[in-house]
Amino acid sequence: MSVALALVAGLALGFIVVRSLSSTLENPSLTRTNHRGRTLPTAGGLAVVLAVIIAEASLGVLEAGGWETDAAAASGRRLVVLAALGFGLLGFVDDLLGVGESGGFKGHLAALVRGRLTSGGVKLVGGAALSLVVMAAIQPGSVGRILADGALVALSANLANLFDRAPGRTIKVAVLSYAGLLLAVGAAPELTGVALVVGAAGGLLWDDLREHLMLGDVGANVLGAALGIGVVLTATPTARNVVLLLVVGLNVLSEVVSFSRVIDRTPPLRVLDRLGRPPADPPDPG
Repeated sequence: MSVALALVAGLALGFIVVRSLSSTLENPSLTRTNHRGRTLPTAGGLAVVLAVIIAEASLGVLEAGGWETDAAAASGRRLVVLAALGFGLLGFVDDLLGVGESGGFKGHLAALVRGRLTSGGVKLVGGAALSLVVMAAIQPGSVGRILADGALVALSANLANLFDRAPGRTIKVAVLSYAGLLLAVGAAPELTGVALVVGAAGGLLWDDLREHLMLGDVGANVLGAALGIGVVLTATPTARNVVLLLVVGLNVLSEVVSFSRVIDRTPPLRVLDRLGRPPADPPDPG
């Protein structure tokens, strides 16, 4: 399967699955208040995880039946599926149990020092461990590289979640990041699995933009992790180090700077960020 076909397949599956899940996502335990005070289903990103699993199951059956495939593409897809399952589960736990928790890295780490593992702490610790599992499968034996690339994937997952503060924002950032990766390394077969994830998220974009649902941690974390894996699978060690420094810097910066404020104060970013969203509510005449 080519990268282009994977994007289309992911888009179609994401669109179909999210509509099949709509009544399930309306369960009161999965509803949250968004930035405009509206109560919406969260954890819409479950549709991304399910779409990727369905795609991989279908491809596995086709390949067993003799459909020719690229070994690098198949290996990359399975790593992405592993990450989608793991990061999806960790994000779902935070979507369910993280109401009222805040404080970012500092808050979760401070709670951990005091002997309390918050739902966000579970996501951070579990995400770091999962990233190392995935990296060890890619390049066993290189301790330094495993640690560096594991950090890249884990911090990419967290960074995607940090952007999830407005409708459609994380999906837009993910699509643009994936386009940049394709421009940098080409449509490498290793990026097929990442294309399925980004395509599936694209199937949720309209619902996210129109405030029919929230992507949630389950979706944002999977998108970020998949993009991080794409970088590890296709970029040179030097390029991966540069990306690692970038995601470290952005994660640290988020502790003192509001990304939403920066976006709102930068006209091109503000236009792109608001593209497709419903207009802001008019002021109350009372």
